[in-house]
Amino acid sequence: MTSSPEDEIYSIMFSSFKHPVRRKILRMLDSKPMTFMELVEALGISTPNLTYHLESLGDLLSKLDTGQYKLSAFGKASVNTLKSVEDAHNVEPKHNWLFFNGRSVFSLMLIVIVFLASFSGVQYYQNSQLQSMYEENQRLMSWGMGTSKVANFLHNVVHIDTQSYTVTLLSNTLQWRTDFGGVSEEEATYSLNSRTSNLNTLFRFRNGHFSRYELVMIESYPISTTNEPNNFLINAHSILSGYKEYSGDAYITDMLNLLRKVESTQSMTVADGNLKLRVYISGASAELLWMFTENDIDYQAKGLQMTFQNNVLTTMTDSYFLFQKGSSTISVTQEKAIEIAENYVKTLTQTIEGKPVSGFKPQKPPLSVELVPHTRDNSVNLYPYWYIEFRLDTIYAGGINIVSIGLYADTGQVADARLLRGSIEL
Repeated sequence: MTSSPEDEIYSIMFSSFKHPVRRKILRMLDSKPMTFMELVEALGISTPNLTYHLESLGDLLSKLDTGQYKLSAFGKASVNTLKSVEDAHNVEPKHNWLFFNGRSVFSLMLIVIVFLASFSGVQYYQNSQLQSMYEENQRLMSWGMGTSKVANFLHNVVHIDTQSYTVTLLSNTLQWRTDFGGVSEEEATYSLNSRTSNLNTLFRFRNGHFSRYELVMIESYPISTTNEPNNFLINAHSILSGYKEYSGDAYITDMLNLLRKVESTQSMTVADGNLKLRVYISGASAELLWMFTENDIDYQAKGLQMTFQNNVLTTMTDSYFLFQKGSSTISVTQEKAIEIAENYVKTLTQTIEGKPVSGFKPQKPPLSVELVPHTRDNSVNLYPYWYIEFRLDTIYAGGINIVSIGLYADTGQVADARLLRGSIEL
């Protein structure tokens, strides 16, 4: 029997109550919005684990433009129900049998009353979302990834035997990236469950084109349709060949030709024309990054990246089709960029724990200086961009002791300034 939208809403709400981590997330966000890293630190769990739980909470959460997570209207109604049920459960029972039953009945009535009260909140959420959900679904039907694209990628590109799993859609979101000139971006998360292997996979499509795949191995390794060789280079060639058939993009042929030049499983860099491949090996991890390059500038955002863990592909990102070279002009040298950034830090005023703070003093030399092309003017065009980090001479509240400055190498314009705690952004 097909479940109604109302059934699905209650299913989401009560399934979220089952896991203690998800209950804790709901309570924390009931107090205030929080960033992803704030939740990681407060919960003491890994980032893939938190990603899984956030995706499981689905429509109970929403995300602000600042990147913070908060409760949706549906989430607030659900938390109110959770609080009241817990309050009723925590009432100390009496030993008198009649009184105990009376109290139990009262508690049960309280739960029912709270549930009915929250029903109005749920109904409000449901009604307010129906029109936007309908419009969004229409857009998804016109261009969206669809189950065939996902199944095709899993089976023909990364060689996961989907027939061995029960596949469930956990979440599906759609947004228009105004920072990329209005690019449509759809993300979907699926769970793949079998008796011996449990996985989560995340897919992202931009303008209907594959953009990102992420695999979280909750239990055991993926069940494969092929005998996977114990060599990430051979696996990478097989995956890239499958992706060429999947996407039909001509640049994949050039990437395959460049991959053939890598003959050993050691860290190295090879290049041919405007294409560069960087291979980085660290223990059981291996990363391959193909990127556009011109005038000794590596446009890393315009690239295709694979990450392997124990020879299993855990992430694959393709942004080569999306981003374009805006310029390769460098009018600001590295030395001049450091000077501009240093002077900017001295004039900087930032809010730390609710109070404006100024008078920052950067230490010399800078911790790092990188030339990493960056977008500008809400477009997909990339421009040379200096990213510079300084250690501060003082450790501020919350452990802040680093400042990062980003400025364009063709104009010298400072575009970004951030305070950091160690290597973790606040």
